[in-house]
Amino acid sequence: MTQRHRLIFFLRITGTVAGSAVFCAMLPMPAMDAIHRMLGMGPLPTGPIVEYLARSTSFAYALLGALLWTVSMDIARYHALIRGIGYSFLALSLFLLGTDIHAQLPVFWQVAEGPINGLLGLAILILARQTR
Repeated sequence: MTQRHRLIFFLRITGTVAGSAVFCAMLPMPAMDAIHRMLGMGPLPTGPIVEYLARSTSFAYALLGALLWTVSMDIARYHALIRGIGYSFLALSLFLLGTDIHAQLPVFWQVAEGPINGLLGLAILILARQTR
């Protein structure tokens, strides 16, 4: 497998995982509540803003997945954008880590979410550099 193919594969896998959030955007609120409880965070708060944030964030991840698939179709043409996405993931990782700690999310969440996004960004940047 060439570096070019590795980048395409990585963008598509990441895009598929992010795109799967579209299903979360459509979950009924009782299902969201059940998942929230299963994660050990107690009952999901109620109110319009909670539903709005849960659905809009999930759909934003789904749109990110579609973007990753789109740029994977022509990595030469979108090389600068791919690098921008990599740097965006790095910035997002720092923001998420700070937010997760400040919001006192469970430790497993703090250890996973920000660092995983940072690793995704780093991988995209490394693969993009190797395909130049």
